[in-house]
Amino acid sequence: MRIKDRDFEVFMSAEELDGIVRRVAEKVIEDYEGKEVVVCPILTGAFMFATDLVRKLTMPCEVRFVRYTSYSGMSSTGEVRCGLPFPPEVKGKDVLIVEDVVDTGLSMKRMLKDVWKLKPRSVRICSLFFKPGAFQGDYAVDYVGREIGNEFIVGYGLDYEEQGRTLKDLYVVKD
Repeated sequence: MRIKDRDFEVFMSAEELDGIVRRVAEKVIEDYEGKEVVVCPILTGAFMFATDLVRKLTMPCEVRFVRYTSYSGMSSTGEVRCGLPFPPEVKGKDVLIVEDVVDTGLSMKRMLKDVWKLKPRSVRICSLFFKPGAFQGDYAVDYVGREIGNEFIVGYGLDYEEQGRTLKDLYVVKD
């Protein structure tokens, strides 16, 4: 498959992704039993994962979107920009940040700093993918769908220059 100037090949099927989301949802349900959680998907990449995740959750939850970005093309710029901050309504509540990929962890570090200023009861991180080889953070990612290498992936909400988000399968860039 070609997106703009790059060739991609299937990395993970929609069925595999669904299995990962189901497994993550089961852990979240177990940890938040009897609690109401504010789910904060990070736009734009996590929207599909977050949608599938919240549909599998059995406890009451509120969804509040936030937007942070540090990517341009296929790499991080190193500069984290906030386009839509955490809402003040998270004060005193259990917050679950839902991310597509935690790689260097710099964006998440900024998000954690921002959300804790609002005094939530708790904050946990849920990421569909985690790149331990790139991670520079000093915090835990509480729910990880799957660890991957440093490959660039697209589809299922993730993009390459704003293209490919709507693909149901996940693709990896060919070398």
